[in-house]
Amino acid sequence: MAFLPPAGAADLLETWLAGLKGVQGASDKTVDAYRRDVAGFLGFLTGHLGGPVGRKGLAEVTTRDMRAWMASERARGIGARSLARGLSAVKSFYRWLAEVEGVEASAVIAARGPKLKARLPRPVGKNAARDLIEAVELQHLEPWVAARDVAVVTLLYGCGLRISEALGLIRKQAPLDDMLKITGKGGKDRMVPVLPAARTAVADYLRHVPYDLAPGGPLFVGVRGKRLGPGPVQKAVQAARMQLGLPSTATPHALRHSFATHLLEAGGDLRTIQELLGHASLSTTQAYTGVDQAQLMAIYDRTHPRTERN
Repeated sequence: MAFLPPAGAADLLETWLAGLKGVQGASDKTVDAYRRDVAGFLGFLTGHLGGPVGRKGLAEVTTRDMRAWMASERARGIGARSLARGLSAVKSFYRWLAEVEGVEASAVIAARGPKLKARLPRPVGKNAARDLIEAVELQHLEPWVAARDVAVVTLLYGCGLRISEALGLIRKQAPLDDMLKITGKGGKDRMVPVLPAARTAVADYLRHVPYDLAPGGPLFVGVRGKRLGPGPVQKAVQAARMQLGLPSTATPHALRHSFATHLLEAGGDLRTIQELLGHASLSTTQAYTGVDQAQLMAIYDRTHPRTERN
C-alpha cells in the first residue's frame, strides 16, 4: 500500500510541482510521476519518524533515513529501476527545497541508488530487420534524406557499425570498397567487410544528396549540409518501428546487435565477430548477441574444427 504525504510536506510538494509544470513546462505525465514518487517518500517519513513531517523534518533527514526508505521500497517489491527513478525524483524535490526553502539537502543528494545492470538492446529478427530498413525509406518526403537514412541503417545492420562510426565516415571513403576501415572506441581501427546492399545504399544516397561534399568532410549530412547527428536517424527508425508494430527495443543500436546475432546463428565464429564489432572482450561479444548458452554450444559443436576421434 502506498504511503500518503503529511499535510505540511504535501503543500511543499504541490508548490514544487506547480513550478515544474508552469515554469519548466513539464508534461502532465511527468508531474504525475514525480508526485507519486515523492509523495510515497514523504509518506514513508511520516511513519518512519513517528509523526507529520514539515519543513524542519525534511531538513533533518539523514543518510540512515534514506537507506531505511530504500530498504522499505525493496521490501514492497519495488524494482531497482523504479527505485532509482523514485530516488531521482526525491533528489530533484530536495534541490528545489534547498534553493527555495533553504533546506539542508546534502544527505538526500548524496544518497546512492541501487546499481543497475546495463540493458543491451534486443536484436530484431532477420525479416524484421529487412522490413525496418525498408520502412525507414518511407519516413521522409525528401528523397535524398530518405536515401541517407536508409544508407546509415544499412551500414548498422550490414556492417555491424555503431551509429557514431557510421556518421563518422568521410566523403572520400565512398564509393565503398569491399572492406571498410573503421575507427572505433579508444581510437582502435578495424576492417569490416561491406555487403553489396550497403555499397548500393550509400551510392544511392550520393546520387541524391544536393550538397557538394568535400573529400575530407562528413559523408552523411543533415538538411543544412552540416555533419549529421544521430537524432534524425533515431527518429526515422522510431517512426518505422511504430508503423511495423515492432517493440521499443528495435533501435538503431539494436541493428548492430542483430548483425552479430544473425552472423553467429549462421555459423560465424565468435572470435571473428568480436573483431568485426571492435570489442576488446569476447564476453562482451557473447552478451551482445541474442543467442543463449544452449544455442552457443550448438553452434560451437557444429562449426568448431575438431580432430577425428579414434
